[in-house]
Amino acid sequence: MTHLPPCPQCQSTLTYEDGAMLVCPECAHEWSPAAAVEGDATPESSALIVKDAHGALLADGDAVVLVKDLKIKGSSSVAKVGTKVKGIRLVEGDHNIDCKIAGFGAMQLKSEFVKKA
Repeated sequence: MTHLPPCPQCQSTLTYEDGAMLVCPECAHEWSPAAAVEGDATPESSALIVKDAHGALLADGDAVVLVKDLKIKGSSSVAKVGTKVKGIRLVEGDHNIDCKIAGFGAMQLKSEFVKKA
């Protein structure tokens, strides 16, 4: 049995091979074995790269503006185009921005629906 490296995200030792990739069953992180050999990437050293609708890089704490009317799930409300959102936080996943929108509360947004202010 071959020894596989631990997950670079959560350090789990339960990693397994899936084709040409290594997979962590605990956090669902996938990476190539070549990346694991080159440099043991830790979450602190790997930067999350998120771009807005116009290709500008976003960072934690940035202010953004909505470029599309967004229906609020579970409500009949709509967040209108031009709504400014301050102090965003970047996260992994499909909706890669966590924020609070005045009048609506905590939200998760997709970066393709915002532009950097």
